[in-house]
Amino acid sequence: MSAALEPGWLKVLEPEFKKQYMKDLKAFLVQEKEAGFTIFPKGPDIFNAFNYTPFDKVEVVILGQDPYHGEGQAHGLSFSVKKGVTVPPSLKNIYKELETDIEGFKTPGHGQLTQWAEEGVLLLNATLTVRAHQAGSHQGKGWEAFTDQAISRLSEQKTGLVFLLWGKFAQNKSILIDEKKHTVIKSAHPSPFSAYTGFFGSRPFSKTNAALIASGKKPINWQISE
Repeated sequence: MSAALEPGWLKVLEPEFKKQYMKDLKAFLVQEKEAGFTIFPKGPDIFNAFNYTPFDKVEVVILGQDPYHGEGQAHGLSFSVKKGVTVPPSLKNIYKELETDIEGFKTPGHGQLTQWAEEGVLLLNATLTVRAHQAGSHQGKGWEAFTDQAISRLSEQKTGLVFLLWGKFAQNKSILIDEKKHTVIKSAHPSPFSAYTGFFGSRPFSKTNAALIASGKKPINWQISE
């Protein structure tokens, strides 16, 4: 699995691939396929979060929990779907908040967030695969240990990052982050179940840019072109 990783990420995460939990995870994924289950995202897309946002380019982290489990949705970036796929409810709410938070932001007609990833926004799910139509089916199989290492390495080796932690699951990852070196912005999750209990009005995107500017960094251009 490691061969598909961007060189900067491979340098910091390569030791993980040699550990038993990753060998067990690989064996589990092989078993799933042999049992006839469809796995999302497709193999080449599993590490897209790392490959679209090289380690040296990461400025912001938006942490998701699980890939989308519907046909054609997941492509390796948290909250993102490819053009032509219906925009999921959580992402619709993210766009809604952007419209009130970032002056002039216009909601695009698609949900592909690769522009953010290329701007330095790491769109990382805690679990990188899922069985088709079964939410959470690959949780607790090893991915969380791997992605925790990614968060820890970012915290240790970089400074002035912004971590957007939406919902309790993401907020539990704050123990991995050195808040003396980085900015952590917490709010409710943008899903329809919780968006009205603290996500709407939380202004995470303007707060992110203010923190980046205060660190002498370039703000993120949140506008996504059609």
